[in-house]
Amino acid sequence: MPDTTNKTYPFAFAALLIGSCSLAFGPWLVRLAGVGPVAAGFWRLALALPFLFLIARVIGPPVHWPKGALVILTAFAGFFFAADLAAWHTGIHMTKLGNATLFGNISSFAFAAWGLWLARRLPSALQSAALLLAAVGAALLMGGSAELSARHLRGDLFALAAGLLYTGYLIAVERGRGQLDALPLLFLASAFGAVMLLPLSLALGERLIPGDWTPVLLLALGSQVLGQGLLVYAIGALPPLVVGLALLTQPAISALIGWVAYRETLSPLDWLGAAAIALALVLVRLPDRGLREAEERPT
Repeated sequence: MPDTTNKTYPFAFAALLIGSCSLAFGPWLVRLAGVGPVAAGFWRLALALPFLFLIARVIGPPVHWPKGALVILTAFAGFFFAADLAAWHTGIHMTKLGNATLFGNISSFAFAAWGLWLARRLPSALQSAALLLAAVGAALLMGGSAELSARHLRGDLFALAAGLLYTGYLIAVERGRGQLDALPLLFLASAFGAVMLLPLSLALGERLIPGDWTPVLLLALGSQVLGQGLLVYAIGALPPLVVGLALLTQPAISALIGWVAYRETLSPLDWLGAAAIALALVLVRLPDRGLREAEERPT
């Protein structure tokens, strides 16, 4: 099996941003899916499988499938991802979209903290400034749409749990990308996740078959094939701190979706929050020895 640690990945940062923007459409499509929240997660993964397999066969070098311990690692990635989708999709239906986005994005900071732990160092001044700007930007973006109340508590807890589970998925992917190319890893994680979500959806008595297949197909192609495909590709080349902060572009895109689809007004604070996240991404991409140390972590 090839070792991918020394490969170069051109356009990794651009792929990360495009993938994150694609993932931001997920909550909207989940609400349009017309099936149960867990069923929406199942279709997202299951419908993506033939496309991922075909792309893996057509582009790049011959596919090398994992064996032994690496299969177990991809199974763990699939478990965390399936649990994340089940929890987050449930939360999306039980709380405000702003709340679900806010609490779900705890993974951005948790994964960034994982990268700093791997580097065995505290964040540098530049990294600290980027993290602070990103946190302020996310708070400003979600401040108008999020609403903490007892009525939304269960949904908020589901979204928060989803963010922590997604961190587990990102860590498993980050470890797997040292030995496996992006598409085989994503295909197997998606397959494992789909196998886990289908019986759960049936046990919950959810509606499984959508009346209109368009939203679930768009969810599979946009969020899983394009969004996760580019994200997993980028994780092989970029430090967790950069990946974590880049994922915070999703609240900004969610705000724009609300503006276009639902005519929700974007306040000056929304624009300021988006600008703060953009500036954080610029800062975290500036030369910094700490980021290099994180990239040179042992595998």
